[in-house]
Amino acid sequence: MDEIKSETRDGMRIDWDVPIAMDDGLVLRADVFRPPAEGRYPVILTYGPYAKGLAFQDGYPSAWQRMVANHPDVAAGSTNKYQNWEVADPEKWVPDGYVCVRVDSRGCGRSPGYIDHFSPRETKDYYNCIEWAGVQPWSNGKVGLSGISYYGINQWQVASLQPPHLAAMCIWEGAADWYRDMTHHGGILSTFWANWYDMQVKTVQHGLGVRGPKSPITGEPACGPETLTDAELAKNRCDFGREILAHPLDDDYHKARSPIWAKVTTPFLSAANWGGQGLHPRGNFEGYLRAAASEKWLECHGLEHWTSFYTDYGVALQKRFFDYFLNGDRNGWNEQPKVRLQVRRVDGFDERKEADWPIPRTRWTRFYLDLKNRALTPEPPEATEQAEYEAMGDGLTFHSAPLAATTEITGPVAAKLAISASTADADLFLVLRVFAPNGEEVVFQGAIDPHTPVAQGWLRASRRKLDPALSTPYRPYHCHDEIWPLKPGEPVDVEVEIWPTSVVVPAGYRIALTVRGKDYQYGGKSGGRLSNFKNEMTGCGPFLHDDPRDRPPDIFANRVTLHTDPSRAAYLLLPVIPPKDGDTART
Repeated sequence: MDEIKSETRDGMRIDWDVPIAMDDGLVLRADVFRPPAEGRYPVILTYGPYAKGLAFQDGYPSAWQRMVANHPDVAAGSTNKYQNWEVADPEKWVPDGYVCVRVDSRGCGRSPGYIDHFSPRETKDYYNCIEWAGVQPWSNGKVGLSGISYYGINQWQVASLQPPHLAAMCIWEGAADWYRDMTHHGGILSTFWANWYDMQVKTVQHGLGVRGPKSPITGEPACGPETLTDAELAKNRCDFGREILAHPLDDDYHKARSPIWAKVTTPFLSAANWGGQGLHPRGNFEGYLRAAASEKWLECHGLEHWTSFYTDYGVALQKRFFDYFLNGDRNGWNEQPKVRLQVRRVDGFDERKEADWPIPRTRWTRFYLDLKNRALTPEPPEATEQAEYEAMGDGLTFHSAPLAATTEITGPVAAKLAISASTADADLFLVLRVFAPNGEEVVFQGAIDPHTPVAQGWLRASRRKLDPALSTPYRPYHCHDEIWPLKPGEPVDVEVEIWPTSVVVPAGYRIALTVRGKDYQYGGKSGGRLSNFKNEMTGCGPFLHDDPRDRPPDIFANRVTLHTDPSRAAYLLLPVIPPKDGDTART
């Protein structure tokens, strides 16, 4: 590969393809954007697979076009020539005295090697990159980590290794638990990762050479100078989807790709998205709750997965955080409340700060399932009832009465059910929904899908075993370390985790819970397609659970029965939030 090319342009000193040697001798490549003046500056670093030479506009055109059309502040104040998918725009950071370092991860973009996502090898590479950046002549020795999704997920992991020069992290929509957040929702295989691998990684694998995209800035192939055959490329990457399928329980494969919370001590800002059901938000909330760091903050927003990070709101929030921890700016960041929420309404958002998460004044409120009348009621049942549904159908939906007053639901959600099945297992898909007085469902622009319901939860009945040390009434924590088969027709109790959410439900609207055996589908118009996903948007985005190898029809295309009686009441547990000057919390 050619010598490092350096140039000054657009107010930045840019070093292209800087080599970073790993402990096993492999050399990764990074682009470094820094202020033209000599000096030592704080570093914002990212390490990931999406090819630093691939322009956001070229690689993800539908996302870029939608974002800048709806949020012109994203493109304002920048030439946008250096925009990359899910990482900071250096033109908005370098002028404020930051160095931006973008590293192509092993096997991707301009970096050679074998692709094995989120593996211990990748995490060690990330560690090495942080330590390299911390001792460069242009570095002040403080490295901050930034970025969305992949670039957030691997921050949790590398923080577990405690790199000495790592000073702060901003985990923007970053899942954490490789099993529960990402590959198996409630024990049910998510097909997202196999499809993502085809669409967003294989297309920028190192070795595509002239067959891959070109950098619009340097004119160089974004995937390295060498052009390999398809067979050679296949040898340089893991069979990602098959490897995930081969590990149906939370075993050592998953644990090696998940954080060790007791070792995550770096100060951080965890930024979640209410609409990210199916991938990101659970990790952001779990990280805030479980990481050992004493200096940690939680933010939650809405809109598309890629939007808020790039807006003036997102950039200002990140800069204030990093200014405090990397620049030593006494800007009062440490004195602000720990939680900042964009509380979601049916027609927008209201910003509010809170002392902690879950919100301390939460009124944990049960809505009981009335199986006979398909209703959610404030009182438990007085009789024994059963209700049956075809698992691959639309399931059963239970509606509350019209709400007498505006009601805010913000926080984690759970359900407790008693179920039996006609086979040895059953997959439960729970959907928290809201309906307007005219019967129309209220859906939201999610992280990916424009028609996302309020919240979702999943559980494979044979994975119902709970960890008593980590479970709470509002967040059941399943072990996923052994299989407890059902006996056909015999009821068992199950607790289902429904991912955290926020919605202010107007008076006259209804809350609903749907229990079904397949992915949610929005009943209205299609959400269309995005350039980087295979499937049409029908309510769950790309986060589907439709692999017949994991869900063979002879087991899961079954009949499921819900059971309830006065001693075994089924209920939905909601976090109802009173006004700040209202009553104290109760459980």
